[in-house]
Amino acid sequence: MGWSVAAARTGVGQLMTTRLARPIRIIARLDVKGRNLIKGVHMEGLRVLGSPNDRARSYYAAGADELLYIDNVASLYDRNYLGELVTDLIRDVFIPVTVAGGIRSVEDVTALLRAGADKVAVNTAAVRSPRLIKDIAESFGSQCVVVSIEAKRYESGKWEALVEGGREKTGVDALEWAEEAIALGAGEILVTSVDQDGTEKGFDIDLVQQIGALSRVPVIASGGMGAVSDAEELLTHSSADAVAIGSAVHYDRLNFGDVRKGLKDYGFAVRDYA
Repeated sequence: MGWSVAAARTGVGQLMTTRLARPIRIIARLDVKGRNLIKGVHMEGLRVLGSPNDRARSYYAAGADELLYIDNVASLYDRNYLGELVTDLIRDVFIPVTVAGGIRSVEDVTALLRAGADKVAVNTAAVRSPRLIKDIAESFGSQCVVVSIEAKRYESGKWEALVEGGREKTGVDALEWAEEAIALGAGEILVTSVDQDGTEKGFDIDLVQQIGALSRVPVIASGGMGAVSDAEELLTHSSADAVAIGSAVHYDRLNFGDVRKGLKDYGFAVRDYA
């Protein structure tokens, strides 16, 4: 259960004031495999749910602020259909589109931007070759590059950054990696809790809090949203700038109109939507 907005205002002070003043972005997260929308739990047991572009169009119509496409197997299989999906999609939607998966070079980014993407997100290749972040930022600007961190909590209280769609360990501390990524030119951090992904049981607030505390760039929280109160709890107790929603909207347990209204009722600023 989330904290009340009244308690948040008295207990968080300036942080809450900042949250109230700046619109929170509500992002539709679409994980894809080939040309299919997929979703699992803890990034495992992936199920095919239909066409990502059909869902993206409906989420746009319902009021999503942005679309996030992530090909979870592109790095593994060395292929990517994201460019084709985005080219088809942008004829019908007019909000920012971020794409991730299989991006290994500035040339890959160029191709995706030409296809119609507004931003790219990098994970596996960036962990293995951090210079990629700097190269993308220098070529297209920091606003173009999102660093995606798939973080898994361990008993030590720390988080490890995983790659290959959450399948491979790296031994890299997620918080230290976030700091390095920002120093290299990341314009945003997308932090996904592997432990909460697909559970609809709420975000890993500690993780997002700690990433936000060290970040001077916007932080997108992903993994675990099942109710508007989950977002309220997260936004009250962290400096997240955006929430990404997957399972709950894919299975029609939430819709973007209700999320927008709910956050507004809790006292958060959201984008006006006609």
